Amino acid sequence: MASNAPQHPGAEGGESAEGVPNKKRKNNRYRAFPEEQKRILKTYEDVESETKKTLDTAFEKLLHVLPSLDNMPDGAWYLKDRLSTLKAKRSLDPIYIGLFGTTGAGKSTLLNAILEKKFFLPVSGSRTCTACIVEIKTSQIKYYEANIHLLSDEEWKKELRNLVELLSKTGEEDEEGSHNDADVDEVIQKLRSIYGQGAETKCYEDLLKMKPVIKIPTLRRIPLKGMTAHELSEKLDPYVRMRSDEDERDPAQDGDEEKMRFWPLIKHVEVTLPRSDVIPEGVVFIDIPGTGDFNSKRDQMWKEGINKCSVIWIISEIVRAQGEKVQEVLLAESIKAYQSGRCTDISLVVTKTDDLNLEEYNWERRHRNIPLQSKHDAILERNAAVKRERGKRMKDKLKRKLPSDSEILDKTDFVYTVSAKGYWDKTLNLKEEESEIPKLRDYVRSVYLKEKKKLLTDYVRETLVILSVVQNLRWTPELLDHFGEQDHLENSVKKEIMALEVQVKKCFDQMNHPLDEGAKDAIKSQKIIKSECLDRDNGNRGYYNTLKALCLRHGMYASRSCPRADINDALAQPIYAKINIMFGNIFRIQRYTRATLRPKLSTFMDAVRQKFVEVGVENSAADNNCRLNFLMQEMEVIMSSLDRYILQKKADIYLSLSLSIQNDLRPYYDEAAKVRGKQACQRMKMILTENIDKEVKSGMFERATERMKEQFQKLKNDMTEKLLNDFSKMIKLAFSHWERVAGDLPDFKREYENINDLLDRLENCE
Repeated sequence: MASNAPQHPGAEGGESAEGVPNKKRKNNRYRAFPEEQKRILKTYEDVESETKKTLDTAFEKLLHVLPSLDNMPDGAWYLKDRLSTLKAKRSLDPIYIGLFGTTGAGKSTLLNAILEKKFFLPVSGSRTCTACIVEIKTSQIKYYEANIHLLSDEEWKKELRNLVELLSKTGEEDEEGSHNDADVDEVIQKLRSIYGQGAETKCYEDLLKMKPVIKIPTLRRIPLKGMTAHELSEKLDPYVRMRSDEDERDPAQDGDEEKMRFWPLIKHVEVTLPRSDVIPEGVVFIDIPGTGDFNSKRDQMWKEGINKCSVIWIISEIVRAQGEKVQEVLLAESIKAYQSGRCTDISLVVTKTDDLNLEEYNWERRHRNIPLQSKHDAILERNAAVKRERGKRMKDKLKRKLPSDSEILDKTDFVYTVSAKGYWDKTLNLKEEESEIPKLRDYVRSVYLKEKKKLLTDYVRETLVILSVVQNLRWTPELLDHFGEQDHLENSVKKEIMALEVQVKKCFDQMNHPLDEGAKDAIKSQKIIKSECLDRDNGNRGYYNTLKALCLRHGMYASRSCPRADINDALAQPIYAKINIMFGNIFRIQRYTRATLRPKLSTFMDAVRQKFVEVGVENSAADNNCRLNFLMQEMEVIMSSLDRYILQKKADIYLSLSLSIQNDLRPYYDEAAKVRGKQACQRMKMILTENIDKEVKSGMFERATERMKEQFQKLKNDMTEKLLNDFSKMIKLAFSHWERVAGDLPDFKREYENINDLLDRLENCE
């Protein structure tokens, strides 16, 4: 590890950073960063602090005079509201890093090492932990805290009905022993955990009348607190551990048995650490289960968790790093998040690289002349091979799905080979940097620094814009008359917006041909895809339960015992295959091409700037610069807001294909889910097969593509409407007659100059 990295003398107990006085910890908040990064962070901190102080001063000045203003004009209210909003606004939104992998892949162990807390997050070992999302962050708190959020009463009732449906008797399937599969065993465990032994024999109505064997808090939230990481871990462990047959044989002690029964109700868990010496505040790690969840609310949170991540790490243990189907599923879901969400980077993190038998490894490489003499050398050699082979495969997969010049393809590291055990245990003779825990930390720091500068710059620039409004408030009528006509400027800007609308339509129309071709491919492929979805587990006596679960969830099913299945998404894949590269081109924010939306917006901004200048130069008075600066800077705020809106809506557009297919097939899923009696499984498949054929013939894929085109059209219309409204308000504000209150307003010149200096300092900080 680098010389500036934290030491961990308490490795065995995992308490290296604890017991340090708060004052000392505060003074060492950047201890884990290299000296140059410390300097940069200190600059960011000073700029942020000074910006907030300046905002406070400006806000107090304005509040002091507002009560004395009779019939206060809109501009003054506007200034007050914007200052108030900025005061409350965070300069850095959370940066989410998702750890995406199946149970047992080592996510918790990896996080513990990155956080420098060996036994902080409960490690499952041989036991299965709950499949809910766990978020981990640091904050300026004294204790270690966790909040366990439970399903609401209505959310649990909905899941309960589906759980009972999965256990309902069907006739022939029961005689064949279809209830002996892992998914049904899990359903039984859930019901027993909440209602006790024999709950699986009860009907839905009877279960609703039963009193749960656990006391469910009214607020559906369980707060936990510990003085140390170990203390909180002990309290958290029984809640997030799924009850198993092992627990039945080995009863829990000290009241843990009741706590362990909560796992079916847990929606998600939030864990907060005191400010860390290794991970900056503002970074949030999300432990994302690999398969989602049968419960609709937990599965919704699963999707939202992936889509809000800036970075996704696919976690796979070394013994499964090659050829594992689940890993391919995780990569496909990650690429989908890259296309539709906020994700800008995907990496494969291979864990447990210390799990190596030297004798076996030498036998596998026996074709080489010289056997390796040490486990250390064998680990490093295998790591290099995994990086090389898996990195190439991953890059090739990304190339097939994304534009060939996508920024992510320039990465030097697609694969990290990690040994959390090697990080703590010196007997393995791995250097700390060879465990690659420090390398992941370095990456987290680099992401944080990049995002911090970008968002803080936007924050300071927006503050500068608001303070420039004060100059508007102090203009005189004479200067106003010489500046130019408001209607003329409004009409000029409106023409540019209409020109942008035409360009946006051309940009979005590029999707029409790929969508149409994709629909044709989907029609050709639907019989094969349908067969793969409905017959892949044929012959398995428990497949009826999986198929039934698919129908209850309208074509989607996720569980711990099998990869995520989604009939709707599978049917849409031929269309996605046709549009993925073009879709990625349109919404990319770097390396612009003719197909990209961003250059259209940039051209529009340049044209509007020119209109502002043309109107402003009609009079050369110095005070016109204030108004012109306000128009220029406020436009930046408007366009930044539009960028965020586009990012939010692109997910709706991308997912509209599978959602359209799901909506068309929904009645048949409901019909199949109700099937009982002899040959129920075959009858369910027949219902789905026949009706998918019927919907395809009636234009299901064509409707899906038309609905996506409608989503593009809606985004174009929304963009136009938003720009028209925002620019109209801005221009009216710039030309308002505020001279009657100018003499009563405080002088904000010093605050304006201070923020301007801070912005220069921030932009020049490297």
